[in-house]
Formats: sequence, C-alpha cells, structure tokens
Amino acid sequence: MSRHAAPGSQDAGAPPSYDPREPLPRLRHELATGPEGLSAREAARRLAVHGPNEVRGRQQSSFVREVAGQLTHPLALLLWAAAALAFVADLAVLGWAILEVVAVNATFALLQERQAERAVETLARYLPERALAVRDGRPLTVEARDLVPGDVIVLDEGDKIPADARVIEGGVEVDLSMLTGESVPAERMAAEAVLGVPLSEEPNLVFSGTTCVEGQATAIVFATGAGTELGRIAALSRRIRREASPLEQQVKKAAWLIAGVATGMGAAFLAAGVAVGLPVTDSLMFAIGLLVANVPEGLLPTITLSLAVGVRALARRGALVKRLSAVETLGSTSVICTDKTGTLTRNRMTLRAFWTPAGGEELGPGERDLVRAAALCTTVTREADGELHGDPTESALLLGATDHHTAVDPELRDARRRAHFRFDPRLRLMSVVQADDTTRIIVKGAPEAVVDRLKPGSPTEEARAAARRYTEQGMRVLAVATRELAPGADPPTDRRDAESGLTLLGLVALYDPPRPEVRAAVGRCHEAGIKVHVVTGDNGGTAAAVAREAGIGVPELKVVDASKSLADDELDRVLNDGSEVVFARSSPETKLKVADALRAHGKTVAMTGDGVNDAPALHRAHIGVAMGRSGTDVAREAAAMVLTDDDFTTIVTAVESGRRVYDNVRKFIVYIFTHATPEIIPFLVFALTAGAVPLPLTVLQILAIDLGTDTLPALALGRERSEPGIMERPPRPRGQKVISRDMLVRSWGFLGSTSAVLVMAGFFYVLWRAGWQPGDPTGPGSALHHAYVTATTATFAGIVACQIGTAFAARTDHAALRAIGVFSNPLLLAGIAFELAFTAALVYAPPLQHLFGTAALPLDVVLLLASFPLLVWGTDELRRARRRSRGAGRR
Repeated sequence: MSRHAAPGSQDAGAPPSYDPREPLPRLRHELATGPEGLSAREAARRLAVHGPNEVRGRQQSSFVREVAGQLTHPLALLLWAAAALAFVADLAVLGWAILEVVAVNATFALLQERQAERAVETLARYLPERALAVRDGRPLTVEARDLVPGDVIVLDEGDKIPADARVIEGGVEVDLSMLTGESVPAERMAAEAVLGVPLSEEPNLVFSGTTCVEGQATAIVFATGAGTELGRIAALSRRIRREASPLEQQVKKAAWLIAGVATGMGAAFLAAGVAVGLPVTDSLMFAIGLLVANVPEGLLPTITLSLAVGVRALARRGALVKRLSAVETLGSTSVICTDKTGTLTRNRMTLRAFWTPAGGEELGPGERDLVRAAALCTTVTREADGELHGDPTESALLLGATDHHTAVDPELRDARRRAHFRFDPRLRLMSVVQADDTTRIIVKGAPEAVVDRLKPGSPTEEARAAARRYTEQGMRVLAVATRELAPGADPPTDRRDAESGLTLLGLVALYDPPRPEVRAAVGRCHEAGIKVHVVTGDNGGTAAAVAREAGIGVPELKVVDASKSLADDELDRVLNDGSEVVFARSSPETKLKVADALRAHGKTVAMTGDGVNDAPALHRAHIGVAMGRSGTDVAREAAAMVLTDDDFTTIVTAVESGRRVYDNVRKFIVYIFTHATPEIIPFLVFALTAGAVPLPLTVLQILAIDLGTDTLPALALGRERSEPGIMERPPRPRGQKVISRDMLVRSWGFLGSTSAVLVMAGFFYVLWRAGWQPGDPTGPGSALHHAYVTATTATFAGIVACQIGTAFAARTDHAALRAIGVFSNPLLLAGIAFELAFTAALVYAPPLQHLFGTAALPLDVVLLLASFPLLVWGTDELRRARRRSRGAGRR
C-alpha cells in the first residue's frame, strides 16, 4: 500500500498520512476501504501500526532535576552563600528569610516551565471520547482513540469531529474557530478538491477537534493522532521551548559578575588584613562582611516585585500576563506583528458605500432596492434579545438596510423564501428565491463571480472598475444580481439554472473601520522605534487600506501575498529594507515563518494570534499575544499575554510597562551597587595606613546595612512610575547588558565616591573632636575607645543617610526628580521611614548597641549626617542637569 504525505500535515516521527486531495476512487484505493468501512480485525491491525488517535504531550522531565536547576541558578547560589554567612554571623532570622526568597523564586520559575505542556494538554481536550464509525458494514460507536486511517465515520449536528477526514456523502457546516480563529462556520460537502488552496480551506475536508454545527455527512478518515492538523500543531508546540527572557539572561550574567567581584574582593582583603598584622579571625570576619556587602540579597525579590507590579497594572488595562518575565520582554520589543480584524479594527462590519449601473452612489430607489435585495439574500437570525446571530458581513447588510429605511425582518424573510442555495466557497456565491413584491432569484457574492453570470450587454467592465476602486479603499465588496420568475413558475432546483442570465443591481461595499485609538498607538510605536507588520488572512488591498488608515507603513508600506510560498532569502529582503509590511492571505505557518525570520535578524518580536494553528507562532515569538474575546483556548494557553479587549492599543501600553520594569531594575542595581564603595573605602583606608587609622566600620554593621536598611527602599524602587520620554527611546538591543559601564561609573564612581567622602568625613570628625591623632590607640580600655565606637556608629549612620540620598537620585536616570514628583512613591517614603527607625534602634537601644558595637550620637553629629542625603542627591541632580543640557546642545 503506497502512502502520500498530505502537504502541511506531516509531522516528523509520525506515521505517514494519506493525501486527501486525490480523486476519491484513488483515495479509497490507497486507504483500502469502501462504503462498508473496515473490518474490526483490519482496524485492530492498523491501530497497531498508526498508534492511538490522540494528541501526545511532552514526556515529563524529572521534577527533582527541575528543582535542582532552579536552586543552582547563579543568583540562587549567591543567596545560598548570603544565607550561610548570615548564619555564621549569628543572624539566623535573616538567614531563614533569604532561604525563603530562594524558595519563592524557584517556585515561580517552575510554574513558568510548565506553561508549554499545559498548551498541549489543552489541545488534547478538543478531541471527543467516542465516534460513530462504520465497521463490518454497520454503524458502531467506538472509542475515538481507536479510529484509524480508512475508517468511515458518520457526522451529525453537534458532533466533535474525531479525526481528519474527507466528506464522501452529504454536507455539514463546521465551526473551524478553534483551528483558524474565524468565527463564521464553513460549509463542507462531498466535492472535488480545489487546487492551490490550504488544506483548511478545502471544501471537502473536516479536521479533528472542530465541531459540526449543522447537517449530516459521511466521511473517510485519512489522518489520526500525530498525523492530524491538531497533532501537528501539538508537536510544534512541544518542540518550541520557551527561551529565557532578555532580563533573565542578563541577571544570570550579572550574578556571575557580582559573585566574581564579591569573592575576589573578600579574598583580597583577607590577605591584606593578614599582611598588615590583623588577627586572622578579624581578617576572616571582615572578608565575610565584604562578601555579604557585595551580594544583592534583594535582587531576585525586587525583580519579582517589579514584574508583579507590571502584571497587576496591565491586568487593569486589559492585558493578562501569564509569565512574569514576559513583562520585561515586552519592554525590549522592536517589532509587533499584528492581526487586522478585531485587533486593528472593531471587528464590526458596516455598510459604507454602494454602486449601481446607473452610476448612483447616493440613496435613491435603485440603491434602496440594491440594499434590500442584499439583506434578503442572507441567513442570519435574530436572537430573543434582539441581537443578530450569524455571519458578520450578513449582519452588516441587515443593519445597513435598516439604516437606509428598507428594513428586512429575518423571520418574514425566511417565511417568504422559496429556495436557498447555500454559499459555495468554490463558486463564491449564494442565492435565494424570494417572494417579496415579486418572486425573484437574488444572487450575492464576489463581484468577479457574479459578473460572469450576467446576461449579455450588462455593464461588466464598469462593475469591475468600481469593485477595484472600493477594494483599494479597504472595503469588502459584494455584487448583487437578480432574475425575476414568471408568476406561478416553480423555483429552479439546479443552482446552475438559478445563477445565470442575471441582471446586475449593483455593488455593496462594507468596511470594518480601524479602532479610533489605534492610529495614536501606532504613532507611539513609531516614536519608540517599534515597527508594526500586519499578518492577516485578508486580501492585500483591504489590509493595506486599513493599515494606512491606522498609520502603518509611513512613508512606505509593502504588501506581500503570503499565499505564494516565500523563500527565506526573499522574506529576509522584505523584512530588512526598513519598510513596514502587510503579509496578506497569510496562513498560521506564515506567522511562524515571519517570527523565525525576525528572530534571526536579532529583533524582539511580539506576535498576535487567536486560532489553534497560531499556537506554534505564539510559542516562537518572544511575546505571544492571544485574543481574549475571539481567541481559542489553545491560543490563550500558548501565549504569554492575553488581551481581554482584543485591542492593539493594549499591546503598546504593555510595551511601555515593560520598559518601566526594566528601568526600575536598573535603578535598583544602581542603588545597591552605590553602597559597596562607602563600605569598602573604610577598609582600604585602614589597610593603606597600616592600621594607623582604625577600622571605620564593623562586619555586623555592614550586615545591618545590607540585610536591614538596604532592602525596603530597594524594593520600593521597583514601584517607580515611568520616566518622561520612556516611549521616545528606541528599543534596547537584545544584547544590552542590564549592568552597563555608565551604571557602574554612576554607582561605584560618582554616587559611591561622594558617599564615601561624606562617610569618612563624619568618621574623622568624631575622632578629631575627641583629640585623636593617627596611630593613637582606640582599643577597649583606651581613653579614645568610646570616641572610636561613636565614630564607627557615625560611619554606619552616615552610610544609611547616603542611602536615602541615593534612593532619591536613583529614581530617575535622565530626568529631574521634579518631573516624576518628590513624593510620588509612597512605598519609598515608607521604606526610608523604616530604615531611619531601624538605624535609630541600633544606635540608641542599649541591647542592640551591645550587639552591633554602636553608641549614641551627639546632636552635632546627627545634624552633620542629616545633610548627607541632600548632598548625595544634589550632586547627582547637577550631574544629570549637565547631561541634559549637553544633549539639548547637540540637538
């Protein structure tokens, strides 16, 4: 038995399926089956060969291995080290808190890894449990998983279709929305194949997982399990694994950098301490303190908080983000590939224009007859609540008739209908015999199809020209023609007789207008350096007109017919020339191919989709965006973000939110890196003076800063509002490091050095006013010991004071603080209040004084330290002002 792979439905590793486009006798021969179906014994043999008719999920990986992978993430390793050092320093509560952070972040990551598998499991739910098959010449209810190629199945209204099959008798209307995203049922009947169209548009094929909404048919199964369209999509979804987001990748790199710096610095100062004569235990403790000072214990929780805040904000705006890291990835988006219908447009067709052979484009008797005839040639119904149910185009015709004062009542229309020939996708026509004022045949369909059936002498060329003109304006054009029947004549029984010798009434043009807010949103994308491509199943003229009205393709828009196979080099040329593109007549495979090409060009891609077939492309894009209203369950599972309002504008809002999250992570890093300098400089001074200057800071005070006063303000920086001009910057390159050279210069060099100078000034001020000279003893029992303890307390409190100034300085990268508001982050104010209270407790509470080696600070020292926040913030504010002025001068 020879086999032929069905184009577009063969999956690597799956048993070969049969070509359903072959003439029916040949297909029966290839499948070795007939009207009586298969015998039970033959079905059992084929089941052993082809396997069960089911969608297979990915084999579960070891849970222990996944957990181990998350617990050995670079930042997790640093947090393990920080927790161990906290236990060494006898700070068990802080140690357990850090371990809880490790556990929470590992849990988040594990949940993300399960996302793709859930999408495949959702696909499996579309298959029915049982099917009616013809076995040994009689109908028999069998398990759907036991169906095999060659089985003859019976389909009835309400059935879920259990396998890919070709209709061999009868006809059905099938809801293909779970496969294609299109809400209008498609007619499938026993007919010859149409060459050159995708499998999903073949008029004689039905597919597993779709639903029969009307009619009855017999079909022959040509593909099961992995060989079906549903199985192929599941296989693609399994193979396309989620990649780490840009932020996740950069955090790993930053973690290794921090680990290297912290470990190297700890080892260096351990050796230096021993070299200058410090006891080994003291040198070891201080090296541990330096290591803790450089470990960003709050980095993972701050990132998690920032992303969670973004998720909540987007949910309020109509975007449900299912993976936290997706928020940040949105911020680096450089290309958005969007659907047209329902995303750029309202998905609400309206009757916009009409044309009659008399040249009329304004309302008159001829135009009213045209509009009324178009409304009579429909099948939509009116529900109990008054809403129209059925094809959106036909609903628009009924509403248009009402608007033009020639309303058609669906119930009265059906009562007066004498015959009905359903829409045939091959003929692109439908027709009815309607007893209205007179009994007449009304034909409605594609202009080129109707024009070919007009009686001689009709204005065919004028009609074609008018149709082209409307299409170029982005409208869907239908032609309407009639033929009156003689009084008492029987309606024709053959549609070929009915749909010939027609008189053209005219053309009706319908339009699905862009959402009013889309043009502004596209403009914001362009300001932000983001390109917008349209990937749609609509024709090029209509899609291009809508794109231009939405502001896409300024100054140049390219239209590519994606129904013709696009070679990779041709696709690369189209995407690389800088223009925005409309990919018309696109299939879901087109989306996957475009996403792959853009990724290969180094772009960060957001891709919209709503059908089951869109799932692989949604997986493949950096950000898959599913439609909440019109989308399928599978698309929503595969996507990283779901638009509850199906609105393009929400995507742009999400991009802005992603940029804000990324900025806030960088602000946090600037904040925590800054304080490494004033914590390290005191020991450098001690080492370089060979102990003539006593240690200005103790290891427990460093721990108190990094695990106590540092954390809450850092977390609060994750809640900062967007900086002005955030959507006027180009997308950041995918390879951009989260820790840049400018950030290190600002944190370690500028803010850190300023803080270190101020802190050392406070330390020396306390000692000198007590009469200290370099080299004087300050150990326990000496005359200057209390002054020394007070001075180290001043160093500790001075770093806390500088943290406050740094927190306000880090709130903006370029703009002045007043641009976002001094008091606009209440969480930061609360964090500062906490660190002040915490510091006061350590300085003035006797039990904590004994534990941390602190002493009460006199009023003049407190007043000196109180100036530090203003000095740190003020110097950075001046630096940013100079940068802004230089930038303005260059412009």
